[in-house]
Amino acid sequence: MDTERRRNLVERLSWDEVARRIENGAAAILPIGAAAKQHGFHLPLDTDRIQAEWLAAQIAGRIDALIWPTVAYGHYPAFVEYAGSASLSAPVFESVVEEIATAIVGYGCRALFVLDTGLSTRAPVDRALAQLGADNVLHVKIHEGARYRRAAKELAEQSHGSHADELETSLMLALAPHLVDMSRAEASPAVKGETPGPLTPSDLSSPNYSRSGSYGDPTLATAGKGEILLAAMVEDLADQVTAFLVAGKQVGRKTKGDISA
Repeated sequence: MDTERRRNLVERLSWDEVARRIENGAAAILPIGAAAKQHGFHLPLDTDRIQAEWLAAQIAGRIDALIWPTVAYGHYPAFVEYAGSASLSAPVFESVVEEIATAIVGYGCRALFVLDTGLSTRAPVDRALAQLGADNVLHVKIHEGARYRRAAKELAEQSHGSHADELETSLMLALAPHLVDMSRAEASPAVKGETPGPLTPSDLSSPNYSRSGSYGDPTLATAGKGEILLAAMVEDLADQVTAFLVAGKQVGRKTKGDISA
């Protein structure tokens, strides 16, 4: 691990080093990425965490930011039939995010960016952050940026997908090719509607049947596609956090401590 990355990881710093960084104006990043969530036959269960931590490091390198340890368990009800996958109830997950975020904001960071790699986590995270009473917190969703959406639309060859599919597998081929086994990549059938309900590896009669756990066609993935998608994603995220920090300077954002004082 390089020195620059280490200096941004809270877990590798002493508490007084963290305090000094915050006093000097450091922002905070809280990554959310599952470490126990199936991603087909060809990707590891910690695929989301790998993406979350890499993206957090990229953003911390653009701004002065400290990275808190990744929230590696979350609300992922669509995957619980697949061995190894773990999902918290929405209320429990919301409480976890709220309590961690409250602590981080309370230390006086100029801003907190909650970097969310999930889909089913979005609504619970929104609800959790709404409870903070602080306007220096931003929920950053990694797939929502204009550059990423445009690149995904231009690159995708699959007819459908949203999980362990062509796009996500391409990201992992660019990030961690040694963890991807393309010989085991397997396309899934399409389901009615734009997105499936809870996937199942056992009920062949279900419209959400996926033997591998993928939803989409990961066999179409390439590292080249992944590099383009990652570059677009990083630029989108950098724009979001930079604009948020600039706006905060202009309006003088309040923290929860300011509001309650």
